[in-house]
Amino acid sequence: MPSRSSDQTRQRVIEAAIGLLTRGGRDAVTTRAVAEAAGLQPPAIYRLFGDKDGLLDAVAEHGFASFLAAKHVDPAPRDPIEDLRDGWDLAVEFGLANPALYTLMYTEPARTGSAAFKAGMEILMGRMRRLAAGGWLRVDEELAAQIIHATARGAVLTWLSQPEDRRDPALFTTLRESMVAAVTNERPAVRDAGPQGAARALRATLPEQTVLSDAERLLLNEWLKRLADAG
Repeated sequence: MPSRSSDQTRQRVIEAAIGLLTRGGRDAVTTRAVAEAAGLQPPAIYRLFGDKDGLLDAVAEHGFASFLAAKHVDPAPRDPIEDLRDGWDLAVEFGLANPALYTLMYTEPARTGSAAFKAGMEILMGRMRRLAAGGWLRVDEELAAQIIHATARGAVLTWLSQPEDRRDPALFTTLRESMVAAVTNERPAVRDAGPQGAARALRATLPEQTVLSDAERLLLNEWLKRLADAG
């Protein structure tokens, strides 16, 4: 188990790397520069992180953890669609406030294997489950989460890739509202005629049911998925 001193040194190195990343971009994050900024000898970086890629992975994990800590989870929002907008806005605001770190976090697929990233996605999937249970979702929960994540990430990376004189804030509101229209209904589908919304709502509540056996839940889930995807 790492000592408290080792943890503190590791954190100091990560913070030094983030400082270099913020000021000079990824190319500025060399093991020598990070060691100097952290007041260490370069071999210490290798002992703590293995190599530069290991250090960058740790920096990305720190970014995901920071974003996770900023998330506010309301288990019963008064307006679930507005809650969805707020979550999307929070993701975009984090990216704009931490452009170099955000780019490191999201431009390499391997980075999204981090524990903090997965925890954040679990929060998003919980939001999707609540929307589905209320009949608000137009599409499957997994697809809805992918659309939300993709539009927020795409909006930030597109904005950052543009020259400052070509950046239009309408990009964010347009993409956010397109996302809302793509994944949600204007009103809960369970109040409308037709089986699709009701099937999605019932499927979302299946994990909470204890009356059915595991086999029965699996079979019912398959039937409900077919109904929800039909049409």
